Amino acid sequence: MGKIAFVFSGQGDQHPGMGKDLYENYSAAREVFDLCDTLRPGTSAQCFEGTEDELKETRNTQPCLFAMELAAASVLLEKGVAPEAVAGFSRGEVVAATVSGTFDRQTGFGLVCRRAELMQQATEKFEASMAAVVKLSPEQVQALCAKYSEVYPVNYNCPGQISVSGLSSQMAGFAADVKSAGGRAIPLKVKGAFHSPFMEDAAQAFAEELRSAKVQPRTIPLYSNMTAEPYGDDVVELLSQQICNPVQWEKTICNMMAAGVDTFIEIGPGKTLTNMIKKISTEVKAIGVAEYLTEEEVC
Repeated sequence: MGKIAFVFSGQGDQHPGMGKDLYENYSAAREVFDLCDTLRPGTSAQCFEGTEDELKETRNTQPCLFAMELAAASVLLEKGVAPEAVAGFSRGEVVAATVSGTFDRQTGFGLVCRRAELMQQATEKFEASMAAVVKLSPEQVQALCAKYSEVYPVNYNCPGQISVSGLSSQMAGFAADVKSAGGRAIPLKVKGAFHSPFMEDAAQAFAEELRSAKVQPRTIPLYSNMTAEPYGDDVVELLSQQICNPVQWEKTICNMMAAGVDTFIEIGPGKTLTNMIKKISTEVKAIGVAEYLTEEEVC
C-alpha cells in the first residue's frame, strides 16, 4: 500500500457554515475552534454564520479556513488517519506546516492571521483580481500575459488550468484574448492579485514575522509551493516568498506521487484540490475530507 498525504486548500472554496458539522460532532474539532476563538474572538461565528461577502475578505478568509482545516485534520488524526506527507495550496501551506509539526497550533494560527492582515493591506493598494484560465497550455497563457504590463501567470494548478493575477483594468482585455485563443478565464472568489509582484510588500513583512516565530522540528515531510520539493531548514524564505511567487501545484503532486503517495485527502470545505489531482493523475485516489468522514475509510 502506498502513502497517504493531507493536502490543504487555498482561498476560494470558503462558504457560510463551513466547519459547523465538525464542531457539533467531534470534540477534536471543538478544541481547535475554541483555541482559535481565544486567539481571535469570533472566528467560529464567522465560519458558521458569516456572509459570503464577509468570508471573501482576506483578513477573514484565511483565519477561518485555517480553523476549519486544522479542525478537520485533527478529527482525522484522532481517528488514526496519519499522513506521511503534507502540502497546502497557498494559504493552506501554513496549515500544512502546522500539521507537519513545524509550528504549534497557536503559532500557526497567529501566523495565518498576520499573513491575512498583510495581504489584505496589499490588496487595498491596487484594484486587482484573479482568474483561472482553462483549455490553454502554460506557454499560451504565459504569452498572453506577456501582452499586458500587470497580468501574471501565478498558479500552475493542473493540466489545462493556470491561474493568473492582474490589475482589474487589464483583466477584461486579457479574458477576451483568452477566449479568442480558445480558452476561458473564470473569475476566482478572491479579492486581490495573489502570488504576484503585487504581494511583494506583504511577503517581506511576513518574513519578519516568521523570523520571530518558534519553529520546531517537523515530524512529517512538508512540500513547498515554490519549489515543489520537501522543505529543509528554509522555512522563512519559502513560506514568505510563496506569497509573491507562483504556486507549483502540479509539480508538487507529481513529486509526492514519485515519493510513494497514492492517496490524497483534501482538507478543506470544497473539492478544488481533489479535482485538480484527478486531472494530474488517474492512478491515485483523491478524496475530500467530507467524503472521507462519511465513508469512514480511505481505501
